[in-house]
Amino acid sequence: MKKGGKILVVRFSAFGDVAMTVPVIAGFLKAYPEAEVVFVSRPFAAKLYEPFSQVHFVSFNPKGEHKGLAGIFRLFRELRSIGSYSFVADLHNVLRSRILGLLFSLSGIPVYRIDKGRTEKDELVRQTNKRLRPLKSTFQRYCDVFGAAGKAFDLQPLSLRGYFFIESSQPPHASLGLAGPHIGIAPFAGHKWKAWPLEKVEQLIDLLDERGFQVYLFGGRGTEAEVLEDLAGRFVNVHSLAGRLSIDDELKAMAMLDVMISMDSANMHLARLVNTPVLSIWGATHPYAGFYGWQLPEDWAVQVDLTCRPCSV
Repeated sequence: MKKGGKILVVRFSAFGDVAMTVPVIAGFLKAYPEAEVVFVSRPFAAKLYEPFSQVHFVSFNPKGEHKGLAGIFRLFRELRSIGSYSFVADLHNVLRSRILGLLFSLSGIPVYRIDKGRTEKDELVRQTNKRLRPLKSTFQRYCDVFGAAGKAFDLQPLSLRGYFFIESSQPPHASLGLAGPHIGIAPFAGHKWKAWPLEKVEQLIDLLDERGFQVYLFGGRGTEAEVLEDLAGRFVNVHSLAGRLSIDDELKAMAMLDVMISMDSANMHLARLVNTPVLSIWGATHPYAGFYGWQLPEDWAVQVDLTCRPCSV
């Protein structure tokens, strides 16, 4: 490992996986306060690293200037222009990140890649003779990459709330100033088999609305926002925030909740960045695969025992 250079960290996507890098990078910077990190990901993740002065964020645009092999070469040149690197930490280990890593390796920069644990995950989800056991968390897998590079540190309990929320902050949406317990619900996920059926969501909302709880619906733009807006319109104390807020305002909104109810999704990980309690619902997937929320107690996971479960990671 070269001494004195920046550390290049690569995690292109997906949103939840990128959010899971934040506690690890924060822990790394706490252990190595002199370190400088260049973090490469999709533009959506920029706000997650804005509070960290030691992190320089570089946007990866695979449909624009970084499309295809020529785009990866262009990204390589951009990154090289920022400065010299001690090593590259590839927290994604996919074709694009491996090509980028190869270019750095050919330039004499050591590259360390995440071990995704594919074999044990395959054993966890196979249809017969499953090996149902807790696997190493993704947080620890990220951490191990730095250890392999000679920058070992332990994942210690760490609150990130202060990075994203000031307690005296004004609500990012007027409805968050209403009296009553504030309950967030994020029923969607990146994969349809992780999502919660809307009829179940409506049943829960009906119970909470009757009791005077303020309910806030979280989701993405487009179809998700339309569905949740329609759902919110049927109740007095239900407010859809889907598609209305920027990422930093969404984090502030989550910080004002008493609890978030989410699926195995990015919203679980975002809520944990501001230390909001999360009750997560697991159907086809299982916390054993290593994607459980940061510092969440094990018994806060509500699990549905499907016959194939875990059916996927």
